[in-house]
Amino acid sequence: MFRLYSAHSLGQKWIENYQGFSPIFACILGFTETGLIPGISAAGATPEARKYTAIADAEFLINGVQSSYHYPLPPLSQGVSPVFITRAVVEACDIPVYLFNAGLPIVPSVPFIDLGGQPAQCLTTGKALPLPLVYDLFQQGLNWGEKLAKNHTKNYLIFSECVVGGTTTALAILIGLGINAMGKVNSSHPHCNHKQKELIVKKGFENAGFSNNLELINPFKLVAVVGDPMQIFVAGMAIAASNKTGVMLAGGTQMLAVYALIKSIINTSEYDVNLDNIIVGTTRWVAEDLTGDTVTLAEAIGTVPLLATQLNFSCSSYQQLKMYEQGYVKEGVGAGGSAIAASLSYHWTQEKLLNDIENLVKNYHRIINN
Repeated sequence: MFRLYSAHSLGQKWIENYQGFSPIFACILGFTETGLIPGISAAGATPEARKYTAIADAEFLINGVQSSYHYPLPPLSQGVSPVFITRAVVEACDIPVYLFNAGLPIVPSVPFIDLGGQPAQCLTTGKALPLPLVYDLFQQGLNWGEKLAKNHTKNYLIFSECVVGGTTTALAILIGLGINAMGKVNSSHPHCNHKQKELIVKKGFENAGFSNNLELINPFKLVAVVGDPMQIFVAGMAIAASNKTGVMLAGGTQMLAVYALIKSIINTSEYDVNLDNIIVGTTRWVAEDLTGDTVTLAEAIGTVPLLATQLNFSCSSYQQLKMYEQGYVKEGVGAGGSAIAASLSYHWTQEKLLNDIENLVKNYHRIINN
């Protein structure tokens, strides 16, 4: 049900160490005004709808199917939110879920842990976040990573994200760290909008005054210039938690950027980390996206095991799910990580996972259409 795509020996060791352990799931919500640029993301059919994507996903992640919603899932141009995959797994397996607000424009309607963050300005400004806030979010990440790992010694931790426009801020972080990521990242579009992303990132660095000497930017300053609030918080969490247990960074391009950020932080600062305990978990739709090059990107970052669920919707009864096979949506809200966990920890088959996801979609549409 899952496959390793990079750093195979490290990845296999992680799987052997944590197979049979139960997961703890954390989703970190954030926002960047980059996500409001027309055409930048398919995670919400319009810029206005994308303001509500993370809080709607959070509500569904926590509450599942219900008769009414404070924030209904926004319509997508094609497909259905990846939160259906995640919710199907955490609900059936009774996986504990922690929800963190790293910086949203609207407060979620479900219980969450508030980090006192703020939405990032559009990365084209070259001043996405205040530098003191970046350091504060990182410190809170260290604290929460240590706390979760200490309280769950018989578990591994899944750190996921929901940040609309986050693959573009991820590209900016990767480029700022000197990684050749041009043309290699993914998006929620069926054909990745590389040129649009690259022009946005270029403008951000130019407006920050860093158009040439990118290698001189320290990682915290880099996040302040072109990042988003999720990235630095998750980096802190993973660094601290890795010293005690396994960590799965659940996402595609965004979590590869977080992994690269972690490597840069530990190379320039005095923080203990166990990189052998950190893996990136995503979906086959990301790992095998022909309009990106995820595996080469992972190899360029170096030492990062990329694991992907082999979940397949080709035989689904629902057209919204079949759209994943045409390149829509691909990942988000820890969909890949939760599907991997279903197999790794609970021995779910492809048939079991597909059946549970389809039942959730069926029940959701039955309720909202009444």
